[in-house]
This record gives sequence, structure tokens and C-alpha cells, in this order.
Amino acid sequence: MDRNFIAFWMTLVSTVCWAVCFWWMHRISAKQNALLEKLGEQGKRIEKLSKIEHDLIKEVHPQVNEIKEGMEEMMATQKEIQEGSTPPSKGKKTR
Repeated sequence: MDRNFIAFWMTLVSTVCWAVCFWWMHRISAKQNALLEKLGEQGKRIEKLSKIEHDLIKEVHPQVNEIKEGMEEMMATQKEIQEGSTPPSKGKKTR
């Protein structure tokens, strides 16, 4: 075998390998693009749901503040009641 024959076959094998690698990378790229598209769609759905959730929280938020204010009033009233009552004597035993 002479050098030209070996060089020809090595060049041919190299070209085929390059073509296979190019095809393989193209497949991987196509799969990645499809995955990115699905992730983009999922992101849009999540964003839409988050906006709906945010709107619901905005509706409920004033009610939460009203409940909190009512609880603060109840706690203040309870403290006044407890401070106004006389504590039991420490030295006396009750039966």
C-alpha cells in the first residue's frame, strides 16, 4: 500500500466522521430547541397562574388586615380585663 492510498482512505473516513458528527449535533440542537420551546410555554403558563394568584391575594389582603385589626382590638381588651382583675393572694390557700 502506498501513502496516497492510505491518505485517500483516511480523508474519506475523516469526512464521513465529520458528516456523522454534524448530523448528530444537528439532532441534539433540534431536541434542545424543542425543550426550550416547551420551557418557554411552561414559563408563560406559570406567569399567567402567578398573575391570577396575585390578583386573588389582592382581593383577600384587605380582609386579612381587617381581621388583624380586630385581633389587635381583642388582645387589647383581653389585656385590660386581665390587668383590671385582682391576682390571687400568694400567702392564702384556697380549698
